[in-house]
Amino acid sequence: GPLDQGWWPEGLYTAPTDEALKYDIVKTKELGFNMIRKHVKVEPERWYTHCDQLGILVWQDMPSGDDQPIWQDKKYFEGTELQRTPKSQEIYKKEWKEIMDHLYSYPSIVVWVPFNEAWGQFKTVEITEWTKNHDPSRLINSSSGGNHFQTGDILDLHKYPAPELYLYDARRVTVLGEYGGIGLPLEGHLWRANDNWGYVKFKNEAEVTAEYVKYAQILKNLVKTGFSAAVYTQTTDVEGEVNGFMTYDRKVDKMDFKAVNKINTEVINALNQK
Repeated sequence: GPLDQGWWPEGLYTAPTDEALKYDIVKTKELGFNMIRKHVKVEPERWYTHCDQLGILVWQDMPSGDDQPIWQDKKYFEGTELQRTPKSQEIYKKEWKEIMDHLYSYPSIVVWVPFNEAWGQFKTVEITEWTKNHDPSRLINSSSGGNHFQTGDILDLHKYPAPELYLYDARRVTVLGEYGGIGLPLEGHLWRANDNWGYVKFKNEAEVTAEYVKYAQILKNLVKTGFSAAVYTQTTDVEGEVNGFMTYDRKVDKMDFKAVNKINTEVINALNQK
């Protein structure tokens, strides 16, 4: 699935219409994905209803907060975790519990993600167990992208731009929680004229589609050696980030959606292929 930050130029974190909320999910299905990682944001209830009705899985992040004093992504964590104040810990647990309780009844949600790339990450084992105890019906991706502990259900690696399997945990699901970020700035559809950013950048639809397919071919092989899921960055451009499948205004599809659908279907079916 794609990393989906849920931004719109008309309202930033607020979608202009219910149809706009639904549109991004429909386009995600057109691309051949079967999952969305809702990244460091909680959407209105209608978004999850559309996911339920359209049949797409959701990884739900806790919005990131607080500091990132140390980030170790290529090995299991060997440092000292962030020391939050008792009040900060209380606020985190209160808000995370409220999110889980609020969204509990949406069957599309299959994974809770308490921490992303070490931002505000503290007492990882304790928070993971607390999350699992609060909702044992979902998988827990305890630390997406780094500061890995052998806790929860998922080991989540981040690697840009091309996929790479550099850690593996035979006792848990191993996933590629972020990769890709192929940039294509399109004049007339930019939030700012200059200084637009992607992990790699190309000049036209054919080039970015070819690069996406190249990464997906790598991913197909990695599925057979250990990856169980992958998250491509990202659904749409977001302000200065120009690595979306669509422009920020949703007026232009920046890749060949049929070609992406074809290769995504191959990735999903990789384990069934000889």
